[in-house]
Amino acid sequence: MTAELTPELEEAIRLGYERRDRADMAPTIRYFAELLAAHPDHPVLVYELAGAYDTAGEEAVAREHYERALDLGLEGDVLRRCLCQYGSTLRWLGELDASRDVLDRARREFPDSDAVRIFSALTRLEASDADGAVGELLEVITGHAEATDLGRWAVGLRGLAGWLAAGRPAD
Repeated sequence: MTAELTPELEEAIRLGYERRDRADMAPTIRYFAELLAAHPDHPVLVYELAGAYDTAGEEAVAREHYERALDLGLEGDVLRRCLCQYGSTLRWLGELDASRDVLDRARREFPDSDAVRIFSALTRLEASDADGAVGELLEVITGHAEATDLGRWAVGLRGLAGWLAAGRPAD
């Protein structure tokens, strides 16, 4: 069960992001580390610290924090975001099987999440499964055909997505 995320903590997290400078993540890392020190073992704050390390390009450190956040118990949208980011971090670390496992869990728990499917597609691409990656991305895009100018092509592209996912079957 996730520790309570009070309105004060939500505001503190929002401020951390508002002040974030992606070119210099050290102050953001410090900010979230201090926030976590004030609220030890708060899974959402552990996750936020992981994300700060991840943005800083310190994937190995981020990995440890993502794992700790998951062990402490995340749920709902924070869990979904953590699984996406953790899966992506594992991909950057070259641990494609582990990345796929994390993202498979995310797909089981959040089957309608476009973000999960996009991160899954990136791992598939990195694992030299270009057809699977393109198929997954086509599924996401055609699932929102009304927001694009795909029009009547959406049905055919959805079929192409299935064909690619099935390994280009001959019949």
